[in-house]
Amino acid sequence: MWPSLEIVLLISIGLFAGLSSGLFGIGGGVVIVPALVFILKFSMQRAIGTSLAVLLPPIGAAAVWSYYRSSMVDVRAAAILALTIFIGAWFGAQIAQKIDQVHMKLLFGVFLIALGGYSILTSKL
Repeated sequence: MWPSLEIVLLISIGLFAGLSSGLFGIGGGVVIVPALVFILKFSMQRAIGTSLAVLLPPIGAAAVWSYYRSSMVDVRAAAILALTIFIGAWFGAQIAQKIDQVHMKLLFGVFLIALGGYSILTSKL
């Protein structure tokens, strides 16, 4: 049986967040939260709670617990994202080690501009 679209999207988000983490040192707030909100239509709170569950324990354990008590953590999504981020981060780190600093800065800047542009264009002010 094929996995559901949501699981495929979570795996894709996790791999992309892992690659971004390995390449640029970013992941949660810049990749996971917007992806969960824009692609999977999570509320901001659910996306933040789920991202915290993936990335911050034990540092963010208190925040995760607070979100969890308010039913704002998707444990299944957090588990899938954690596994795929682990895999993607390894690949991203391998790629980043082969890219010179000038191109890394360029890639990072383009990535942030694209993400910022997308966020601005899809916001409903």
